[in-house]
Amino acid sequence: MDQLSNLQEENTRLRKAVEELSILNELARVISSTMGLDVVIENIIKRSVKAIHAEQGMISLVDEESPTSMFTLIRAVDSTSNHQQFHLNQNILGWMMINKKPLVSNIFLSDERFLGVKIEGDIQSLLCVPLLAKNKLIGILAVFNKKGNENYFSDEDTRLLSIIATQSGQVLENARLYEHEQKRMAMEKELIAAREVQMNLLPKQLPNVPNFEFAPNTIPAKEIGGDFYDIIKVNNISYEIIVADVAGKGLSAALLATLGKGVLCAQVMQHGSLQTQLKQSNTILRGSIPHKSFITLLLATISPESRTVTIANAGHCYPLLYHNDRKIVETLTIKGMALNISDDLKCEERTITMQPNDCLVLYSDGVDDAQSITREFFGTERMVNVIQSCGQCSADAILQKIIDEIKLFTKGVSQFDDITLFVIKTKG
Repeated sequence: MDQLSNLQEENTRLRKAVEELSILNELARVISSTMGLDVVIENIIKRSVKAIHAEQGMISLVDEESPTSMFTLIRAVDSTSNHQQFHLNQNILGWMMINKKPLVSNIFLSDERFLGVKIEGDIQSLLCVPLLAKNKLIGILAVFNKKGNENYFSDEDTRLLSIIATQSGQVLENARLYEHEQKRMAMEKELIAAREVQMNLLPKQLPNVPNFEFAPNTIPAKEIGGDFYDIIKVNNISYEIIVADVAGKGLSAALLATLGKGVLCAQVMQHGSLQTQLKQSNTILRGSIPHKSFITLLLATISPESRTVTIANAGHCYPLLYHNDRKIVETLTIKGMALNISDDLKCEERTITMQPNDCLVLYSDGVDDAQSITREFFGTERMVNVIQSCGQCSADAILQKIIDEIKLFTKGVSQFDDITLFVIKTKG
C-alpha cells in the first residue's frame, strides 16, 4: 500500500512538473515571438493567472522617470471571475521595492505587515514576486485570490511564479528598450520632417541688391527651432527683410513659425506700411495661436537707390548700426510689442540712411542670452564690441566673427536658445 501511495505521489509530482515545463515552454515561445511591450505583458499575466490558479494578475513596472514609484498595468482577469480589478497599494509596492523578494499573504486582511492598508477590491490572498533584469528591479508580478479548496498560495506557487518572473524579467526589459527605441526613431523621423519644413521657411538664395550685401544665419538650439528670417522683393525699388523669433523651442515653436511666416508674408504683399503689416498679422494670429505664445520680429524695408532702411519693431532686440565714418556702434531704440500680446498692438517705425560701408545687424535674443560656463550672458555690450572690431569687413566676415565669438564664449555649455543673425552691409 505504501508502495502504491508513493507511486501515486511520484506520478502527481511528475505530472505537475510536466505541466510546469509546458507552461514555461509556452510562455517562452509566445513572449519571444514579439517585441511589443503590451503584448509581452499581457501574455505573461494570462499564463501566470492560469498556472497559479488565481482570480487575477497584474504587472507594475518601475517608472523610469521616477525610480521610487511604479505604474500599474492590469492586463488579465480570470474569465470565471466577476471581481472588480484589483490595485496594489503603494505600501505593498514599497515593500517589494525595498525587499526585492517574494511576498505571500494568504490571509491579507489580518496580515500584521499591512494592517490599515486599504486595497480596492475583495483581496483574500496575494502573491507578489520581483521582476529583475541584471539584478535590477524593473517591476513586480502579482496574482490575487488563489482558487480551489485550500484557497491559499503554496510554496510551489511561489516557486513557479518566481521562475516565470525570472524568465520574463529580461524579456520585459528588452521589450521596453525596444519600444523606447521605436518611439525615438519615430520622433527622429518627425523631427527630420519638421526640420525640412523649417528649412523651407528660409530663402533658398539671397537677391542681388544694388548698394547692399547681406549675410544671414539661424542656429537652432535643438534639431528644430522657432527663429526664421526672409527677404522678399516687394517691387522693383524695394525689398523687405524679416527676422522673427517664436517663443519656445522645438517642434511646437517650428510649427508656430510656419504659421507666423505665412500670415506675415501675406501682409507684406498687401500693405506698404510696416506698422500696418504688423497690426494686421497680430489681428489674425490673435485668433489662431495659443494665448501664451507670442512672436517677436523686426521688419526692415530696403530702398537700394537711396540706401535708406525703414525698420519696425514688434518686441524684438534693438538693431545695432555700425557707422563707418565714426567707427562707432549705435543701438537703434525702436520699441514695439510682440505679436499676440494684445489686441491693440503698439509698434514704432524709424527710417535711417546708411552711408557707404555702414553695417546694420539684426538678431534674436538667443545672442544676448547665450551663457558661458560661469553663467554669464553674452549680452549686447559684447555684440557691440565685436561689431566695432570688424565693422569694416564684409557682411559674411562680420556674421562669422559674431558666431565665432559666441561659440568661444559658450564653449562647454549646451546652446539654450535659437540664434538668428541678419547682417546688412552697404557697399562702398
